[in-house]
Amino acid sequence: MDRAIKARAEALKAHFEAAGAVAVETPILQPAEVLLDLYGEDIRARAYVTQDPLRGEQMLRPDFTVPVVQMHMAFGAEPARYTYAGEVFRRQEADTGRPSEYMQVGYEVFDRADPAQSDAEVFALVSAPLSHLALQAKIGDIGLLIAAVNGLKTTEARKAALRRHIWRPKRFRALLDRYAGQTPVPVARIKLLAAADPFAESPTEVGLRGRGEVENRIAALRADAAAPPLEGEAVANIYQLLAVKGSLPAALVELAELARKMPEIVSAVRRIEARSAALKARCIDLSRIVFDAAYGRSSMEYYDGFVFGLYFDGASDSPAVASGGRYDALTLVLGQGAEIPAVGGVIRPEMVLSLEAHA
Repeated sequence: MDRAIKARAEALKAHFEAAGAVAVETPILQPAEVLLDLYGEDIRARAYVTQDPLRGEQMLRPDFTVPVVQMHMAFGAEPARYTYAGEVFRRQEADTGRPSEYMQVGYEVFDRADPAQSDAEVFALVSAPLSHLALQAKIGDIGLLIAAVNGLKTTEARKAALRRHIWRPKRFRALLDRYAGQTPVPVARIKLLAAADPFAESPTEVGLRGRGEVENRIAALRADAAAPPLEGEAVANIYQLLAVKGSLPAALVELAELARKMPEIVSAVRRIEARSAALKARCIDLSRIVFDAAYGRSSMEYYDGFVFGLYFDGASDSPAVASGGRYDALTLVLGQGAEIPAVGGVIRPEMVLSLEAHA
């Protein structure tokens, strides 16, 4: 890798160390089982996978957050701050112009004292060494949509399905519309649910699922079909929530108004207000930050709260120069029952150098 990129990466890591972070390293090869359990088979489309005769299926490190969380939950004290610098690997099947190997420098905070202050701390520290590039800051909060889904008057199975697809916007919308009765149920499913014996026309069992699994799935589909449709107003409110986009101060006003008719999001809105106050206290100009309620739904699925990205010319369809977010639920999954609020961010030093060269 280019010496200049490595040198900048070390300088950025030193910046985080000066803020109190402990430098750590993680193996480049990561157990695939953990990542597959977290994200399902979707992760295969983004990662390089190999087979080790002794260790089983392995992946070239797609990012640092998961191994750092594993390390902290196993050995770390509270509170803790970490930094790292190293290569990550992402397959690029659709866009050959994007690198499949690049450097990340990161800063991770594990601290339960004041999540709003921790969010502001990470955003400010990640933004500071990039201030000369005049990047566009975009933020969101996945917790808003999670709260809205949790507040729906419907079955737990439907809410679980919607939560699972929050990071797949098209699938989420399709489910929401179907649960609201706005799209028809597929004909094949109608026939399956109406059949007295779904196995009558296919006496031979073929496939990986056993008969018991298929029967359980059919029972779940029948229970779903019997559930009443979602209220139209509740669905409209979610779509209105996802459409909130603008300067952070303006978005805060819009979110406060929405919270009056969506009491389920009140706590999430208050967290955003507390975070905004913490950002302002760190001399961050809120008027220059774009808040987008739908932002972050196409990134790694472990973000469950605050999300942010810094972009050149505001082009969020291109890779972020820096990005990050909150991943409290991930610590619970990897902590085997233990948990701690956590938030982090990463910078791509090669993009920093490229922007500086063309300034």
